[in-house]
Amino acid sequence: MSSAPRSGFFNNDDLALMVDLYELAMAQAYWESGMDGDATFSLFFRKRPDHRNIVLACGQQHVCDVIRQLRFRDEHIERLRKLDMFRDDFLAWLRDFRFSGDVHALPEGTPVFPQEPLLEVQAPVAEAQILESLVMNYVHLETVLASKALRLVMAAGKRPVVDFGMRRMHGLDSAYRGTRAYRIAGLAGTSNVLAGQDFGLPVRGTMAHSFVQAHDDEMDAFRTYARLYPDTVLLVDTYDTVAAVKRITEWLREDKDARISAIRLDSGDLAQLARDCRQVLDDAGFEDIKILASSGLDEYSIAEMVADDVPIDGFGVGTAIGSAKDSPNLELAYKLTEYGGQPRMKNSPGKQSYPAAKQVFRQSDAQGRVTGDVIAHRDEEAEGCPLLVRTLHQGEPVEGAIASLDDICDYAREAVERLPSDLRALDRDADYPVRISDRLKQIQDDTLKQVMPED
Repeated sequence: MSSAPRSGFFNNDDLALMVDLYELAMAQAYWESGMDGDATFSLFFRKRPDHRNIVLACGQQHVCDVIRQLRFRDEHIERLRKLDMFRDDFLAWLRDFRFSGDVHALPEGTPVFPQEPLLEVQAPVAEAQILESLVMNYVHLETVLASKALRLVMAAGKRPVVDFGMRRMHGLDSAYRGTRAYRIAGLAGTSNVLAGQDFGLPVRGTMAHSFVQAHDDEMDAFRTYARLYPDTVLLVDTYDTVAAVKRITEWLREDKDARISAIRLDSGDLAQLARDCRQVLDDAGFEDIKILASSGLDEYSIAEMVADDVPIDGFGVGTAIGSAKDSPNLELAYKLTEYGGQPRMKNSPGKQSYPAAKQVFRQSDAQGRVTGDVIAHRDEEAEGCPLLVRTLHQGEPVEGAIASLDDICDYAREAVERLPSDLRALDRDADYPVRISDRLKQIQDDTLKQVMPED
């Protein structure tokens, strides 16, 4: 096999090798030891990330389709053989690998809180171990981006927010999968052509400053662009924003065939420029021409302009959403909670986990407003609606368990609307009650006594 460098892209057929080495090493160790009992691994986070009252679970059902198609092909086996650490009979086992277990997952778009499983994998222990990094990456990326996008949507209220973030995102895979997360969170559009079309999010975009700069006269650029794209959006801040808008209104009054739908502001004091431009447009009789804004926006600047009733009709957000820059990571953990029918746990300082397979029950009042959650044993009954759904059974999709993307978006919107209003605020560090059931606490105590017997 050639040792020449591969391109900067990888094929989805190579996802079997997108693992941390220790996962394969552990799988071989389990296999060599004859440890083939069923294990349960739980994916959760221990505390909310900074600046987040709500974490919007995303990607956990998406990754199920990846899991069930995971295959180690002949070329993968040969590449692993070159690492000189895997036995031939183990490599033969990998060649025949098919995920044979179950996955229980929260519906995508579910608001999730500390200690609550986003998903649980129940499978022969080596199979479940191999999936660790793949599952964590899918869920982490989409959950982080969906959670950031949700804040922008909440800040903007009824005004649309469009994703302009692809150019500064950490890789094209992030830009692609992020668009799916943005749609679930409620964004109105994306500049990403491929992902927008694939995930059903309207593709949006305007002209560039370079087009204006390339012309000797700014108005020539506007006329050319509007002639090619009727009802387009003109970018008006290349030189003098207000002066450009005044010239546009004069042109539109002279040329009755010319049509634009909006102007876009991308620099300066956006609030004041929006007021000045709105006045110019209204005075000229163009009340229907909208004003869009971009330029370093985040949820706080958007919320401030909305509160001040700044006449901006929509927002384009780039870096803030693409990098989730105020809180770019979620401390996800993928921990063994059961093996061979026995509960297992970790007891490290600050990283103690709850053993056993679990279910999360979401409780509501008579008006349907969410009041809190209970984390319980999977076989336990508790008040409220059970959230974790079996999405894969014996490696195959469970009919009706994974919703369409349209239905996921509707579910996410309704799930967020049912939360207490203080959770939907940007700055308030709201508390949300999550209770551990008495049975689960007892299982934890009993397990701890078994692994740490008294002297």
